Amino acid sequence: MYRSRNPALSDSTFDKSAYSDAPWWDDQDSNLMTMEGTAEKTGILLILIATTAIATAMYMPETILLAVLGGIAGFILALVIIFSGSTNPALICAYAVFQGMLLGGITWIFESQFPGIGILAVVLTLGILGAMLTIYRAGLIEWNQNLQIAITSSMLAILAIYIASFIGGISGWFSVPYIHDASPIGIAFSLFVVAIASLCLVADFDFIERGVERGAPKQLEWRAAFGLMVTLIWLYLEILELLAKIAAVSKR
Repeated sequence: MYRSRNPALSDSTFDKSAYSDAPWWDDQDSNLMTMEGTAEKTGILLILIATTAIATAMYMPETILLAVLGGIAGFILALVIIFSGSTNPALICAYAVFQGMLLGGITWIFESQFPGIGILAVVLTLGILGAMLTIYRAGLIEWNQNLQIAITSSMLAILAIYIASFIGGISGWFSVPYIHDASPIGIAFSLFVVAIASLCLVADFDFIERGVERGAPKQLEWRAAFGLMVTLIWLYLEILELLAKIAAVSKR
């Protein structure tokens, strides 16, 4: 199996050995995982994120502490879900709620500078999701070893740049030029990251489909939806930054 680059979906996600203490794996009466079921769970998580994001953004800046809390709690819950291999719907839904708080706060910050940017970012994110799913289901793109190597290398490079930028910004010792600038180079960098995040959706689709083919139990639909949500949140944030750069350039 070509491994997904999503940290929430590892090679063992759909392996029975990873759930030795889960009685539902051997339950012959249990329904099997389906693409439709995973889509339904993903829809639920999207609704939770959208609802809490809108509620948080509506009452900003008074709810800024909720946005910070959401960011911290969401990050901790993500680590718990990933490393414990949890399929608990309550835990995964809680993650969506906390991430909604964070996204609501971040979106409000961007909206205060560029009105209308939030809804445009949402539309583009959902549009890319639909487009990539259509392309994947039509067989126009295949997640193979060559694509895996290219995406993995790109993601490691992006991660290294972001870590260096974060350390430099916190310490004040240095700064990584261009990547956050509203300039042609900054826009090109954001376009590149958005393209990589979009291709990661293909990896997620492929990984989920393989889980369905292997006859994974229905409980793992929640874990698959969580993994897809991690990619979508990353994609949304990158699109938000890209649009902000474009808007800033157009104002000059």
